[in-house]
Order: sequence, then C-alpha cells, then structure tokens
Amino acid sequence: MGKKDAAGVSSETQPLLEKSSTKKRLSFDLTDHVAKRQRIEERTDHTRWRMRDDKGRQSWVYLENDQALKNWPQSFADKYFLGLPVNAPDLPKPTNPLDAVRNGLEFFEKLQLPSGHWGCEYGGPMFLLPCIVIAWYVTKTPIPWYYATEIKNYLFARANHEDGGWGLHIEGETSVFGTSLNYTVLRIVGVDADHPVMIKARATLHKMGGATHAPHWAKWWLAVMGVAQWDIVNPTPPELWLLPDWVPIAPWRWWIHIRQVFLPMSYLWSKRWQAEETELIRSLRQELFVEDWAKINWASHRNTINPRDNYHPKTWVLNTVNWCLVNIWNPVLRTQAIAKKGEEWAMKLIEMENENTDHADLATVSGPMNTVCLYVKEGPDSYAVRRHRERAHEFLWMKDEGLLANGTNGVQCWDTAFAIQAVMDAGLTEDPRWRPMLMKALEFLDDQQIRENVKDQDKCYRQQRKGGWAFSNKDQGYAVSDCVSEALKSVIILQKTPGFPTLIDDRRIYDAIDTLLTYQNPSGGCSSYEPPRAGTWMEVLNAAEVFGNIMVEYEYPECTTAVVTALSLFRNHWPEYRTKEIERFIERAVKWIKTAQKPHGGWYGSWGICFTYATMFALESLASIGETYKNSDYAKRGCDFLISKQREDGGWSEHYRACETGEYIEHPSGSQVVMTAWAVIALMKADYPNLEHIKKGIKLIMDRQQSNGEWLQEAIEGVFNKSCMISYPNYKFTFTLKALGMFARKYPNETVV
Repeated sequence: MGKKDAAGVSSETQPLLEKSSTKKRLSFDLTDHVAKRQRIEERTDHTRWRMRDDKGRQSWVYLENDQALKNWPQSFADKYFLGLPVNAPDLPKPTNPLDAVRNGLEFFEKLQLPSGHWGCEYGGPMFLLPCIVIAWYVTKTPIPWYYATEIKNYLFARANHEDGGWGLHIEGETSVFGTSLNYTVLRIVGVDADHPVMIKARATLHKMGGATHAPHWAKWWLAVMGVAQWDIVNPTPPELWLLPDWVPIAPWRWWIHIRQVFLPMSYLWSKRWQAEETELIRSLRQELFVEDWAKINWASHRNTINPRDNYHPKTWVLNTVNWCLVNIWNPVLRTQAIAKKGEEWAMKLIEMENENTDHADLATVSGPMNTVCLYVKEGPDSYAVRRHRERAHEFLWMKDEGLLANGTNGVQCWDTAFAIQAVMDAGLTEDPRWRPMLMKALEFLDDQQIRENVKDQDKCYRQQRKGGWAFSNKDQGYAVSDCVSEALKSVIILQKTPGFPTLIDDRRIYDAIDTLLTYQNPSGGCSSYEPPRAGTWMEVLNAAEVFGNIMVEYEYPECTTAVVTALSLFRNHWPEYRTKEIERFIERAVKWIKTAQKPHGGWYGSWGICFTYATMFALESLASIGETYKNSDYAKRGCDFLISKQREDGGWSEHYRACETGEYIEHPSGSQVVMTAWAVIALMKADYPNLEHIKKGIKLIMDRQQSNGEWLQEAIEGVFNKSCMISYPNYKFTFTLKALGMFARKYPNETVV
C-alpha cells in the first residue's frame, strides 16, 4: 500500500475533474467541466511542479506545457520540497559549532524564496484537506487531474499501515474523523470503492461504528454533502450572534478560530443546505455507514462518537443546552424572522472576514466553509466565490508524498523571523557573506508589516493589529502576539546592525509596540490573537470533541516570553517610549511565568511539543530580568527538569502524547535534533553551570548534520489545542542553528569535537 498502488478510476465524479493547463495564473475553468472522462494517474511528473512566490503568497503550479517547463526552471527549493535530488555539495567537516552554523546556512540560504522568506510544509492535521476538497465538490469546482492524482498519493501514503485508516494528524492513531473524511476525499478525486486501499479503510471505519460515530465537524461536512442528514448534527444556531455583547457566552468572546468556524457552520446549519445529489453521494451513503442508510435514526446519533475521537467529551451542560435547542428553541420559540436575522448577521460577518483578508480567511477550516456559504448565497459566478477558489491554492502544499493542505496559508513571517535570529545568535549579522540573504529577509518583513487596523474593527470583533505581523502574510492579516514579537525583534536586530538600512522607521516600530501592549491579560500573561474575552469555564460548551482548550484564549509561556523579550530589546534602543508601561508589563509577565511553572519544574507548551518547548521560552523570560540557575529557584528547577530528561546520547526526545496527557513522555524513536536544540538553548539562557550536559547536546546536533549542511526531518514538532500535531520542518534549521550559534558565542574556547 502506498504511492505505487494503481489508481482506481471512477466515473461518478467525472464532471468535476478535468485536465487544466497552467499558464501565468493557476485557476479553475468553470465552463468546461461537463462529462469528460476523469484523468487520475499513478503520479505526476514531479519535475513539472513549481512553487510560485508572489510577495509571500505561495502556490504550487504544475507545468504541462513543455515550453513553459523550459522557461521556468525548477529551483533548488522546489526540488528540496518535492524530495528530488538537490545535489548540494559536500562541505568541509565542521571542527566547531560555528563551522556547523556556516554549513547549515550554506544549505538553508538556498531555501530562501524570491520574496525573501522561508516557506515550508505546514501540514500534519488530517482534517484540513477534506475541508478544501469537499468544498470544491459541493460547489461544483473542477479539480485538475494533477491535484486529484497527488491528493490520492498523499492520502495513500499517510494511511495507517496496520489498519488503513487515518487519524486526527499524521502521527495519530486511526480515528473516525480522519477516516470518514479522507475516505470521502479519495472517492471525490476518483478512487474506486473496490480499490484495495479503500476496502481496507472502509473495513476499519465500519469496525469503529461507521460515520454515525464521527465527531461534530465530520458530521457537519457529511450533512453539507447530503451524505448524512442534518438531524445528526448538533444545533449551531446563527442567532447566537444576535446576543448582546454583555452576555457571558456571546460568540465574540470565543477564541478566534472556533468563532470563525462556528460562523459558517451556523449559517449552513440554519439553511439546512445540501449539495445536489449525485451518484457518488448515493454511493457514499452506502459505504460510510454500518446501518441501512434509509433506516438510520439520525437524531439519535447526534452525540454518538467513537472513544478515539472523544478527546474532550461533551459536558452535561452542553448536552442540556443542545436538548433545549432541539426540543424547545427550534420547534417552539425559533421564529422564521429570528432565524433570518441570525443568518443575515452571520453572512455579514463572513463578508467582513472576506474583505479584511481578501478572501484568504483565517485558516484552512473556516475558509472552505465560507466558500460554501457564499456559493449558497451568491451562486457560483460571484466575485466572492471565484476569489475564494483562487485563494484556496495558497493553502495547498506539494511534497514527495503528494498534495496536502497546510494549517494556514503558510508560515512565512514566523519562520523568517527565526531565521534572522539564528544568524544573530551566531554573531554573523555583520558577515558580508550573509548580508544579501538577511537583506532580503528584512525587506520581506518590511513589506509584510500590517499598516492599518481592520475596517469595522469593533463591529467584527477584531483585535488591534496596526504595526503587527501575521503568522503567514499580511493578506491573512491576523496579528499574533508572538509573531509580532519575533518579527519585531528581527527587524530591530538587523536595523541596528551596521550596514543595514532603516526600512521600518520609528513610528512603525512604535505602532508594533502599541499593539503588543494590548495583549497582556489581567493575570500578566499573554495569549495568542487577543486577550481572553471569557473565562476557562467556557470549555463546558466545547462542542468540537476532538480538541481541548478551544473555546477561549489562554495564557501561554511561549507568547508571553516572545512579548517580554521584544519589549526588552525595544527599550534598550528606545528607552523613552512608554517606559513605565513597558516596565510594568515585563514585571507582571515574568511574574505570571513563575506561576505557570509545573511542580516538576517544567512549563507546559501549547504550540510546540511540549514541556521542552515551553521551558525554553520560560527560562528565556527569567533570563531577561537577570534570573538564572545561580540566583533563581524557578530557573534552577527548570534546568533540573530538563537535565532529568536528557538521554544517554546527549539529546532530548519528547513524544506528542505529552501534549494530550500533560505528563512528559519519551519519544520511542530516540533523541530529536529540534528538541535537543530547544533544551540546550534553555540551559544556555539560564547559565546552567555543568557545561558537559550542554556540550553533549551540541555534539548530537553536530553529529546529525549532513555533509551538505542540512538536517533530516524527524518527528513532528508542533501542536495546537492539546490534541492535534502540526509540522514545523524549518525548525530543524532555525533552532539547531540558534543553539550552535549561541554555544559558539557563549563558550568560544570550548571544544565539542
């Protein structure tokens, strides 16, 4: 089983899949998708794929025309992303950590894209691709044969080798969520139901209870398709958006991602809209369910869920609310006028989201959902629907395994900031060898700074963002506390380095600081997109089931540290600007960091795995106010925790299940270079006195470096909402380089090899 299986060809989805040539812009031709025989191949020619970088907007293009192929040569980065030979030369074997940094930069520099940023896969979650593909299907959007082929290849490659199913994420165990939706995707792109991969997956799905045992989000998508009936979906009434702002459970108080998902969910739930019935839909009704589809009591399965999917079981409070909505509100109290008003306001909020992001939307779940809502309201030829179809390409990523969906439209600003800081930590910002690379990166961050707040900021419940940076790019436009902080630090570092121009003037720097100062919570800690708007008690209404900590914002050691270090660097250069506020902010933030320390001495990480990641940030916060191993019990306990987890080979290795359980768990595959880098960075920040422990970690990082300067991909690095892992493949460059560079500067006379 895998990419070399023969492709099963189905005529059921024929009208939606066509050959589409790519010239200057990748787009879908909606006028010529009728009754053509679907083309789905064993694989595409990977030498024909190109990454287009349009000022930080990333999209993959397949060149079918031989002349176009000749005119647009494949770049080093293209080949690397696709797993093709890059033929990078062997470099002199490093004799010290700084030599290893230079070797790493020799390779990493070649991955910098034309606009100046570093891109990469941001995959991992296995529910993202279904959002895009199902949205295409129900809106009758043609799927090019090369997309269909590589989607098939990716899902074949990522099927569980033992049972043939798919999990919540690429390293997770098989779930009904992952299996029901990805099976559906494979059928949409043309794989026959009797293909061996499908037979195996379907058997596993049926053993788990079939699609009636899927979580809420999967049931919603299947209802939109018409594969399930709407009665299986727990209520998501859009009139909740009509609640006054003072109401404690009003949706504007929810975490940004859940409210942006709930918004289109509520609109289509209220409309009870379903796609036009097709032969494929009728077939899926038989394939996905254990029961006779015509006899299923849909309402009785609203709360049916397989235990593997039930990471956060619905509370009795939520079940009571749902019962009241189903049995009292909907049939008795909900008037047509109220429903219509709720739908209209929900659609208005969707339209504001489109305007504020140029139809890119927040992320890969809400964007496709919004596409379907706009298709329902405006039809297939509206500008909004056409623009959504165009922007969808930016969420797709092509690699050796096939075509996947990223968690957002990229990691552009985030990874570029860390790349700059890695060079700085090695003391190489003034080295002329790296100036062109760093200059391009600075120009990219200059271009990507968000210059204005969103239109109707209060009306659409958005946080101040002027002067900030997004995780991906300014089109997406959601400023995040740590993204603003890391980008700002990188800009200040370079602009204060002799020989670099001042592209971002003081006023724009002040704008960033003004926005950062809005992120602090009453506790002193910092959240991600905005300060919490409700308490953690709101989790009693968590209906997602597969995720934890999703209803509201939380404080994070990672975000808090990023803001603290950015403010500290800023006040070193601009000591007169908002001095007292910054001083008080840092004091309160570090105080919160101390309260978040766990009894074992580590800190829980919410964006990286797990205690290793967050402890690195927390110890950096303490170091920023002069607290280290020698003079701080908090720093000492943090270091002792990390040392207790160091492996015999000098590395660290934490399994993603630590994020799920809240307990440190060793990874069975052994030490990981990224986690080893996090740990030694933390120890160096805290001035840990026993240098031998640090040297062992540094040696492991150097030993894992390849002869061409790169590091190979190991286990998954990132996480969100406690249960879902996500890939940060550039971390194996940025944090390893940072660790080696810090060691070289801090201990210049120490020998490692």
